[in-house]
Amino acid sequence: MELKVSDEKTAAVSAVKKISISGIVMALYVTVMFFTQGFAFGQFQIRIATALYGLSAIYPFLILPLGLSNLLSNTIMGGLGPLDMIGGFAAGLITSTAVYFIKKLQLNDWFIALPIILGPGLLVPIWLSYLLHLPYRVLAISLVTGQIIPGIVGVILVKVMRNIKL
Repeated sequence: MELKVSDEKTAAVSAVKKISISGIVMALYVTVMFFTQGFAFGQFQIRIATALYGLSAIYPFLILPLGLSNLLSNTIMGGLGPLDMIGGFAAGLITSTAVYFIKKLQLNDWFIALPIILGPGLLVPIWLSYLLHLPYRVLAISLVTGQIIPGIVGVILVKVMRNIKL
């Protein structure tokens, strides 16, 4: 019976830890977006906060919170309405899920940069082209270019965080 109580206690601590980490990552995402919004919403959207998608390689439970973080930041700072908010949520989910699968397939860490670059870079222009009345191709080139730095930072973040025991 003691073993069962101990297992339940461990599961509860694990759940509390996951919720805490999720909250911290969401707050960090929105905070980074707030302080970088000057260049996160420009022609070349360099969204450093999207580097945090890399964390789903180590902590898969962050997939949903990362999508919610994008929704929240688009709600607070985006100004393009519900389509941009929902689209950002979907892009966050898809990108962080792709990062998770790269690690599940045991590919080299540098492959994590690909979904961080291509996810937002190719998905976001789908609705932005409609909202801004600009060609998809022009927006995609601009967003993919802007996501190169966050892609590299995401890989570095994973390499550093992998060695930290939370």
